[in-house]
Amino acid sequence: MREVSGRVGPRATLRHTGAIARRNLLQVVNDRGAILDATLMPMIFTLIFVYVFGGAIANGDQSDYKQYLLPGIMVQTVSFASRLTGVTLNVDASKGVMDRLRALPIARSAVLSARISADMCRVLLGQLVMFVFALVIGFRVQTDPLSALAAFGVLLAYGFALCWISAFIGLALKSPETVQSIGFIWTIPLQFGSSMFVPLDTMPGWLRAFAQVNPTTLVTDTCRNLFLGGPVAPSALGAFLWIGGMLLVFVPLSVWKYRRYA
Repeated sequence: MREVSGRVGPRATLRHTGAIARRNLLQVVNDRGAILDATLMPMIFTLIFVYVFGGAIANGDQSDYKQYLLPGIMVQTVSFASRLTGVTLNVDASKGVMDRLRALPIARSAVLSARISADMCRVLLGQLVMFVFALVIGFRVQTDPLSALAAFGVLLAYGFALCWISAFIGLALKSPETVQSIGFIWTIPLQFGSSMFVPLDTMPGWLRAFAQVNPTTLVTDTCRNLFLGGPVAPSALGAFLWIGGMLLVFVPLSVWKYRRYA
C-alpha cells in the first residue's frame, strides 16, 4: 500500500503522534514480557554480579562494588529496553499494521515518533524501577538531587539514541527473531568491553583502548560521577558527542528505511 502524501501541520503531527503513541503504550502495558525485560533482567544481573561475582571482583568488599556497579547496571537497563523498539516495529510491519498506518492521512513522521516516544516512557519506567531497587539493596547517591537528575537525563539521552539504532535494525531486517538476535549481539561488546562491570585498568591494553572510547564507558562514567562524585566534563563531552553522532546517522536512516519499507 502506498503512503498517503500531503503536508501536515505541526499541531496535526503532534496529535497523530500522540494517538499512535497511546496505542503503543497500551501494547506495552498489555505485554508483560516487555515490562519484565525492561525491569526484571537488570535486577537479576545486579544480584548475580554483586552476590556471586562481587566478592571476587572487589576482593570481598561487596558494599563498595555495589556503589561502582549499579550506575553501570542502569546503563545496561537502557540497552535492554531499547532493543524492543526494533522488534515492535518489525512485528507491526510483518503483520501489516505499518501498511495500514501509512495509508492513513497522517504525518509521515508520526509512526516513528510515536514508537520512540512510547519506548522512552518504557525506558524511564525501567530506570525508576532499577533506581528504587538499587536503593533497596544498599546503593546511595553521594552527590545532590540535581546531579542525580542530570544522571537520569544522560541515561534517557543515551536510550533515545539507542532506540533509533534499534528502529533502523527493525526496519532493515525481515523477521522479529533476527531483529532480536542482532539487537542483542551488537550490544554485547559495548556492554562487556566497557567500565560497566569492572575498572578499565584491570583490562589488557588492547581492550582498554577500545573501552576508553566506547560510548557505554563514557555514559557509565558520566552517570557514575554524577551519582557518586568525580569529574564529569571529560566523559560527558565524549558521551554527548557519541549520542549526537548516533542521532545524526540513525534518525535519517530510520526515516529513509521507513519510507522505503515494503
